[in-house]
Amino acid sequence: MTLRYRAAVLHGAQTPMSIETIAATELKPADVLVRIRAAGLCHTDLEVIEGALRYPMPIVLGHEAAGVVERIGSAARGVKIGDHVVLSWNPHCGHCFYCDRDAPILCEQYLCEGPKGVSFDGESRARLADGRQLQQLMFLGAFGEYCIVSDQQAIAVPKEIPFDRACLIGCGVMTGVGAALNLGAIAHGECVMVIGCGAVGLAAVQGARLAGAGAIIAVDIDPAKLVLAAKMGATHGVDASKDDAVAIGKRETGGRGVDLVIEAAGSASAFRMTSEAVRPGGQLIWLGKIDVNADVAFRWGSLMQEKRIRRVSYGNARPRRDFPLLARAYLDGSLLLDELISRRIALDEINDGFAALKRGETIRSVITFD
Repeated sequence: MTLRYRAAVLHGAQTPMSIETIAATELKPADVLVRIRAAGLCHTDLEVIEGALRYPMPIVLGHEAAGVVERIGSAARGVKIGDHVVLSWNPHCGHCFYCDRDAPILCEQYLCEGPKGVSFDGESRARLADGRQLQQLMFLGAFGEYCIVSDQQAIAVPKEIPFDRACLIGCGVMTGVGAALNLGAIAHGECVMVIGCGAVGLAAVQGARLAGAGAIIAVDIDPAKLVLAAKMGATHGVDASKDDAVAIGKRETGGRGVDLVIEAAGSASAFRMTSEAVRPGGQLIWLGKIDVNADVAFRWGSLMQEKRIRRVSYGNARPRRDFPLLARAYLDGSLLLDELISRRIALDEINDGFAALKRGETIRSVITFD
């Protein structure tokens, strides 16, 4: 019997999503059917809505989600019916040039199939009511009551963590915390600057705290976000609309500049600031994004002196290792997630939720399903 369920469908950039009843395809052997219980509204989804990130339409967005496994294919591994799972948007083949070099985020199959808006095997897992193929963002398409994913994308986590908190681990929290913990190589007592205190930046602040940074300088233009950053471990808050973050970073480090800058604002000015703020030999990690065809200019001298630059998409995530660890960190109180949720909304309120995100009013709005 065909599974039919409600989902938010985007038919064209810069148009509202419509809530429609769509149909799931039959499960393939390695597939997992997940009943979605919570899904976060992320800036990447907004980029597709606005046309800055281009995908084929019509499409179901949503890539930061948690739910319950309801059915599994005959060959699905690592998950069972009834598991509470956080979904990963980075499936990978495990044997291509990049997977063999421990870089699953660059998996050749992942990079090939991702822009097509299909499942990892290159086929769609949902249809519109009229039978037309429906695309899915980042191998998920989680803005609906159900989602079919490959078994490697459904990561079991402790059932004690609430779904609305758990879903945040699947993208924003993993990206920010992972940038600091997995890639930042933060030595005890070092000085870290985080530019942009949205969901990803606030997670990066926490990752720096967990890594043992001695000073964490949070930079934003919203005073309320700087208050949240302080709660999550920032030792300094800088309002970039009023104060010189680069000068403050140098003042706190005897004139050298900070050891590590994590950019999570997604603006040309923030990218430029990173290269000015970091010390000689220091590291820049860029998490934010702008339009893929836009240019960013730098003062050439700011890129000299052995500075290391790395663009990162998922915090060097290894979901089966990292998602349960992050869930347990939340449960033991060392990782704060409650404070990242600005609003809980219904699926029917999704367009209003993205409008609020665009206006900068929210850290994360989370769709909750009963």
